[in-house]
Amino acid sequence: MIVETLAVGPLQVNCFIVGCPSTKAAAVVDPGDDAERILNRLAKLGLELKLIINTHGHFDHIGGNRAVQAATGAKLVIHASDVPLLNLAAGHAAAYGLSCESSPPADQQLADGDLLQVGELELKVLHTPGHTPGGVCLLGGGHLFSGDSLFAGSIGRTDLPGGDHDTLIKAVRSQLMTLPADTVVHPGHGPDTTIGREKRINPFVGDRS
Repeated sequence: MIVETLAVGPLQVNCFIVGCPSTKAAAVVDPGDDAERILNRLAKLGLELKLIINTHGHFDHIGGNRAVQAATGAKLVIHASDVPLLNLAAGHAAAYGLSCESSPPADQQLADGDLLQVGELELKVLHTPGHTPGGVCLLGGGHLFSGDSLFAGSIGRTDLPGGDHDTLIKAVRSQLMTLPADTVVHPGHGPDTTIGREKRINPFVGDRS
């Protein structure tokens, strides 16, 4: 699996390029901004974008949807419960004194357990509500793209509209903390970690929490 990370936008969202080495098909996870950088990197890697995956609908994770889709024709997917956030993203950005290009509508609405094909790669959708109602993580090839559900040493904030602390804790513990310890976690912000590390040290969802 090809995994490339680009920190994009004013909130430094981790945008991930996930590529199949055999077929050169690719997915982009959370193109929050800087669409030109994302597209240039795809071209340099020789990858053809097939999927744009939003782990959730907050403006800092979806701001590049329109430009990336317009340039590639890739299919846009997001969990059904976060579809309304796509329409509200510009307003949410303005509340922070920022701007965000509106997103096109989703081509497919995701549900827990769905399998997304990227060439010969397969990404499993794990629904982890709590940061937003439709937050998801993506699991494949020993890698977990955790959006704003799980961070290195922390979890996503739950004080925004639609957030719920108890729901997020339950989802992360049941869906993520049961994965193999060597699973590499790629969060929506900040450094990578592993499930094993988070089980040891995470004060919210680890073994000692």
